Formats: sequence, C-alpha cells, structure tokens
Amino acid sequence: MTDSAFRPFETAFDADAALRQLRTALAGAEDGEIFCERRRAEGLTYDDGRLRSASYDASEGFGLRAVKGETTGYAHSTEMTEAALGRAVETARLAVGDGGGTLAVGPKATNRRLYTDSDPVAGAPFAVKLDMLKEIDAFARALDPRVVQVSATLAASLQEVEILRPDGRILRDVRPMTRLNIGIIVEENGRRESGGMGGGGRAGLAALMERSHWEAVAREALRIALVNLRAEPAPAGVMDVVLGAGWPGILLHEAVGHGLEGDLNRKRSSAFAGLMGQRVAAPGVTVLDDGTIPDRRGSLSIDDEGTPSARNVLIEDGILVGFMQDRQNARLMGVEPTGNGRRQSHAHAPMPRMTNTYMLGGDADPEVIVADLKDGIYAVGFGGGQVDITSGKFVFSCTEAYRVRNGRIGAPVKGATLIGDGATALQKIRAIGNDMTLDPGIGNCGKAGQWVPVGVGQPTLMIGGLTVGGAATG
Repeated sequence: MTDSAFRPFETAFDADAALRQLRTALAGAEDGEIFCERRRAEGLTYDDGRLRSASYDASEGFGLRAVKGETTGYAHSTEMTEAALGRAVETARLAVGDGGGTLAVGPKATNRRLYTDSDPVAGAPFAVKLDMLKEIDAFARALDPRVVQVSATLAASLQEVEILRPDGRILRDVRPMTRLNIGIIVEENGRRESGGMGGGGRAGLAALMERSHWEAVAREALRIALVNLRAEPAPAGVMDVVLGAGWPGILLHEAVGHGLEGDLNRKRSSAFAGLMGQRVAAPGVTVLDDGTIPDRRGSLSIDDEGTPSARNVLIEDGILVGFMQDRQNARLMGVEPTGNGRRQSHAHAPMPRMTNTYMLGGDADPEVIVADLKDGIYAVGFGGGQVDITSGKFVFSCTEAYRVRNGRIGAPVKGATLIGDGATALQKIRAIGNDMTLDPGIGNCGKAGQWVPVGVGQPTLMIGGLTVGGAATG
C-alpha cells in the first residue's frame, strides 16, 4: 500500500475475485461482508519538562464475516492478498454450514459526510507539534508558582475503511481523530493535587493547536488542581446528588447505555430486557444515541457494517422506545438496524455499540436545581469507574465535587465515589436542567474486549438517594 487513497478492492485484491470469494463464504448465510482497514496514528507526550514519548503506528488488514442466525464466522488477516482472503473464506464458512439461508437486504446508501477526510497526522510538522507542547509546559508553569509538574499529550489518527457487500457495493469512510490533553500537578505545604482537561473530535489539528484553545485548556486544568488542593474528605452515606452538565453524562452512558444495546436485550441479560414500551425512567427523561453530529468523537458517517448512522431515541419522556442495533441483532429481533454496528478494528467482529449518547435538557434552571439540594454532593467531574454492563451497577470516582448544604455550595470534597445502578438512578431523577451540554471529546468505551471512541452529554441533573462513598461520615 502507498499513501494514496485507500482502495484495497482496486489495488490489493481483484474486485471481481474478492466478490466471488465473499459470495462463496456467504453461501447459505444470512449476512456478511469484507471489512478492510488502514490506520495511522501518532502520539506525543511532553511530561515534566521533556519529551516523554513519541510514537507512530501504521497498520492495515481485513476481516471477513459470515453470519447465520446467532452464529458468526470471522477470520481476519494483516496480509492483504487473495491467498489470505481464500484462507479466510474457508474459516468463516465453518460457522455457516451447508443449510440454506437468505441474504438480508444490504444497508441503505448515503452520500452524507460528517467530518473531514484530511489526514490530521500530517496536519503539522513534528517539530511544530513539539514546540507547541513545550509552550504549553512553559505557559502552565508560569500561571501559578504552585505548579510542580505539567503533562501535555497530542494525539492524531486516521482510519480508512472500505466494506465490500455481497451485492457488489463498496462502501467507504475516512475517519480522522484528534485530541489534546493537559494535566497539571500543584503543591502547597507538602500536599500535592492534580487536575486535567482535554478534548478533541473528528477534525484536523488546527483548532487544537490554536494558542487561545490550549491556553484555555491549561487554565481549566490548573483550576481543577487548585480546587482539589483545598478539598476536604468526602462524606459517606445515602444522599441526593446533583450532576453537572456535559462529561458527567459518562455515568449514565456506562450505567444505562450498555443496557440499551440490542444484543444484551436479545439475550435477556439487560436490566431493560422485556420492558419495551414501559416506563423505565422519571417523566421528562429522554435519552438518545446520535451518531450524526458533525465532527463529534463518537460520530460515524456509516457504521462498521456500512449502515448510515442515525439519531436514535432510546427513552422518550421516561418510556423505553428503542434499542441500539447492529444488523445481526436487528434481524434476530425483527427490527431495523440503527447504525450502531461498531468494531475496534479489522481484527474484530462488529456488535451493537454506542456513538454519542446523551440526555435531552429539561426546563429547570441549573442554579435552582443546586439551590434545592438540601444536603448532598454536587459532582461536576468524573474520573475512572467500574460498571457491570449487565446489571448496570456502577461505582464512579469524582474528580471535582462539592459539599452542598441548604442549597449553598460549600467546600470541595476529595475521595467521593457514587454507587448505584443505572435503572434505579433513572427512576430517581428529580430535576432536569435546561443546559444540556456534550462532553469535550474525551470518551472511550469498552465492551467484550473492544474499545471504541464515544461521546456523552447531559444537562444538570438531580438524582435522589445515591450512595456516596467517602472518607468521612455525616
């Protein structure tokens, strides 16, 4: 392969021969495709005054899938040759067997493009990127004498995909991704605390490398670090919690989103299985998964099966109205695919996955929501968490949170964790703000060993009776 346009069915394979091979693999099957991928990625990390790491990775390969009922035959290779394709056909056919099957109708075509196809890895010379990271380090250190360490990471990648369908159509997508993260550690009187901020999306490097942008990111990282420097031990107990707008949507994404994916509901291993058309959340709660938002981290012009992404309503005014579907689960459940068939790479078979999952805003003033909190926690930033995607039970750690008493925001608290389960949390939402915000573009989601980029969002929310784990009582 060269750095020219990615066209494996014109360059690596003979297109007609590849189609014949695919049809051989799918004889008696119900669905399948050849998914070809080329990916390039670069990352630079400037940490503690020096270039800590610089990486560049390039890979390519294909995956061939044959689907029949609930069975999937999948073979993949980094060897883009007709011989490797022939071996993949033999492997994938083992899952199909000799019985008859009718091929499903292929995905609808689309000319929609939600993001640029320019290569962000080539968006600026290496030396320019490194100089910017050095400038970030110097700028952040000059902001406050308490800054003792700065870490800045710039990452860019380009994924090119080409999908051959058994009807002979070739579907293509070119997917850029960029991200800038800044972390700051401050120290005062022997106490050290950290703060971080970042973001990006499916766009070029130009906006992220603007000085006005990275200065704002650095200032926000410092603000969070200084807030944590004066944080007190978090309380523990069952209490009402107000979640801030934007990135705190990661809690509902993890605790609720996976439960709304089609495969878990078909297998009845989701807390929402069998509840279609029933109330699963408080009135006013509307949750969507939308892969059509331009330039967003979780957006896709087409998913990894070739289905155009969509704006899918999952919960409407508290009522469960839809699940996220790939082609296999949609067919088995008798519904239409929703453009949520995603895979980490050519080495993985697709499955139903989220794109940009968020809750619509309500009509409450966020300040009034906080003022109505009598005794609880106001959580505006989240770090790591653990979620059982079957039950929706979660434990999330707060990176920025405050104690609230009688509607007044008090001291920041450290060590707060939120514990609960998604289905119950949805029912306990008491107020929905009018400030729905999407996250800055930092989300990744794991499922069955596969990781994909995602987006989240929500308005300010009050949730009643969450368990708060902390270091203090009362």
